[in-house]
Amino acid sequence: MLVSGPAWANAARDDAYRKELIGQATQARLSEQRYWHLLLHYRQDLTGGYTSEADDPGFFLAPNGKTDPQAELEAAIAKFFSDDLVGRSRQPAQCAFVARYHWLKSQLRIDDRRLPPLRCERFQSWFTEMNAQSITLIFASAFMNNPSSMFGHTFLRIDRKGQTEQTRLLAYTIHYAAEVTTQSEIAFAVLGVFGGFKGYFSAIPYYIKVQEYRDLENRDIWEYRLNFSEDQITRMLMHAWELGNAYFDYFFFKENCSYHILSLLEVADPRLHLTDQFVAWTIPADTVRVITEQPGLVTDIAYRPSRSTQIRRKRAMLSDDEDRLFIRLLETPAAAEREPFSSLLPDRQAFVLDLATDYLLHRLATDPTPSVATRDRQRSLLVTRSRLPMTSPETDIAPFTQRPELGHQTSRVGLGSGWRQDEFFEELSVRAGYHDLLDPGIGYTPGAQIEVMSFSFRHYNRRDQTRLERFKLVDIVSLSPLDSLFKPPSWKISAGYETVNRPDCRYCGNLNVNGGAGAVTETRWLRHEMYFAFAELDANYSHAFDENHRVGGGGTVGLLADLTERWKILLSGTYLGYPLGERSDEVRASVQQRYTLMKDLALRLEFNHRRRDNEAMLSVQLYF
Repeated sequence: MLVSGPAWANAARDDAYRKELIGQATQARLSEQRYWHLLLHYRQDLTGGYTSEADDPGFFLAPNGKTDPQAELEAAIAKFFSDDLVGRSRQPAQCAFVARYHWLKSQLRIDDRRLPPLRCERFQSWFTEMNAQSITLIFASAFMNNPSSMFGHTFLRIDRKGQTEQTRLLAYTIHYAAEVTTQSEIAFAVLGVFGGFKGYFSAIPYYIKVQEYRDLENRDIWEYRLNFSEDQITRMLMHAWELGNAYFDYFFFKENCSYHILSLLEVADPRLHLTDQFVAWTIPADTVRVITEQPGLVTDIAYRPSRSTQIRRKRAMLSDDEDRLFIRLLETPAAAEREPFSSLLPDRQAFVLDLATDYLLHRLATDPTPSVATRDRQRSLLVTRSRLPMTSPETDIAPFTQRPELGHQTSRVGLGSGWRQDEFFEELSVRAGYHDLLDPGIGYTPGAQIEVMSFSFRHYNRRDQTRLERFKLVDIVSLSPLDSLFKPPSWKISAGYETVNRPDCRYCGNLNVNGGAGAVTETRWLRHEMYFAFAELDANYSHAFDENHRVGGGGTVGLLADLTERWKILLSGTYLGYPLGERSDEVRASVQQRYTLMKDLALRLEFNHRRRDNEAMLSVQLYF
């Protein structure tokens, strides 16, 4: 009894204080407060209750904590009296969920003598290593050759105290991404759309992300410095630490990287209502737009060009003679030791040599099996460059496209009127996202099209009939121009529904899948022109065809041109032959134009021809 008496008394005092704190929290209705919901990622559901978006059982201290904010709050208070290890990080609750502890401590004015704070050495070490002074939102532009990055990507950089332009690459980032568990592209798409992957937060040095996005994937990076106080930064980092105990089911279109980054910013400043603006889908460019629209939140914007953008822009600064020497140096570094290279002014020699070494370094970084010859040529050029005493001047690199928040909104509605065959119609179209080749290009990757969930409804006047005219589940086109240095792939894929005209079947429904690969070249005679050619496969299913289907292939050629800043035109011609199913062939031609009236308002005029089927339409397009 001499031993157990004091222990029993301490337990009784703890139990009494626990009940007192829970009573205070209940009376203050803390479980209903927005900040508690932010910390637990609760969202109101259709029944009026709450469900957390976190899916890791270790993120909750109550068995029903995922759906009961009050039970989770009571369990948290109880666990703060214990040094039992909880969560995936296996720490006492005060340390595993440090943001919850500090918020409840401030709200309830917890007495340290009655509930002693624990020394959370792991958290303190991590927090000290961050050495945070400010937060920067990072946007990496779209990368068409990776399905998870087609819309861009956002994450946060934790800028350190005393950080300079030269040392900011050493700062840490907070990054949310899916843990991919399959090599199958089809399984990746299905699991990504329907939440089949787990998403985790992680802290990664910024230079690793720059190498991945800017140097390897050739993605431009935009940096947005955010205006947060020291207390707000501390709250955000505390919650970021807590998220090490959680995974979230990753949904490619909704609960993705950008969505959960917004939730961190809301914890920093609960006055921000960012995630509330994304109900059905979350597109990274839209989240950047929402953030920049918050008064006073963004204080500075910086641009970090991709390696390929730097090389292309610097190459454009060469004269014709210098460009020919540059190409020769890439294959024959010894050409730098003789005429005509040696007759260049020393500063121009340095510029050309720097550009050549940068390009070879880029090839070494991006080629999965770089050759020894390429490495030797790059080393030889570096030796030659070292003999020139001057440094190349800093060069301002202009982006090929403007910042993402300056672009049009990603959803679109259109209203048009036109003529098909021998009757007039009116059309209403709605597109969930994101951008097509004719949309205004400001803020979007040139030559990239991603359309998802697009519907067109028509009313045909003569027959007084309203019907679904088209449905695009997905329609993706990547036009990547080739030149002597860069040879990126160009490709396209689409799946959806359309109407076709046949001699014995007017406006019959047709399910269609199409895919192809091709090549693109570009000029800048007017503003910007892209010439493309694709070899493609095409499959159709409709009762309009013999045997209800046809499968074949062919090709498409076309031109996409910016005629003025507001006026763009798309010309294309297609031939398809179908040896399987119904044996037939098809010739298509299309002329489409877009004229921008305002950032989010445009006119379209288009003419489309198929055998026994012609149509023309004028429409107004509103982006929202």
